[in-house]
Amino acid sequence: MARWEPNAPERLSKAALELFAERGYENTTVIDIAARAGLTKSTFFRHFQDKREVLFGGSTLAGLLAEAIASAPAAAGPVEAVICAMDAAGREAFTPERREFSAQRRSVIAAHPELQEREALKGLTITAAMTEALRRRGVPDLTACVVAELGGLAMKIGYERWVEAEAGDFGEAARRALDEVQAAIAR
Repeated sequence: MARWEPNAPERLSKAALELFAERGYENTTVIDIAARAGLTKSTFFRHFQDKREVLFGGSTLAGLLAEAIASAPAAAGPVEAVICAMDAAGREAFTPERREFSAQRRSVIAAHPELQEREALKGLTITAAMTEALRRRGVPDLTACVVAELGGLAMKIGYERWVEAEAGDFGEAARRALDEVQAAIAR
């Protein structure tokens, strides 16, 4: 591929995932990733801080969720605002075209403790972003915290189901998981 072709971040992510699966995370360098993508090391570092970040997309998802919560209808309660965020994530981040990549990504992360740690930190970042977005909507602190935690759990469950193709749409999978989590709490 020529260096001028668009979608450098996607190309780098795909190349990294392929190499991590083939060689292992520890045996793959930034230079390897850039070369596989047909790009330079400098281009890699314009888009990502390190090789871990190539699988985690920075704070893109957290920002997307916070923005969707902020733009939820004014009459929406905290749970409804989080549902709007999960639907936005399904439309923009967890599209059908990304399912195979996400399944491979999950396998690579499961095989590497360093990546599992980064995935856990990403989950905390997502929950914090949703909490703050709910607070900005005027939701009391404790409620914002609890709803964001429940939303994060529902997203995690929904993501697993979506990757396993148990659900066609991520937003629907996450909403269903949220309903199940709320029902479990109510028991």
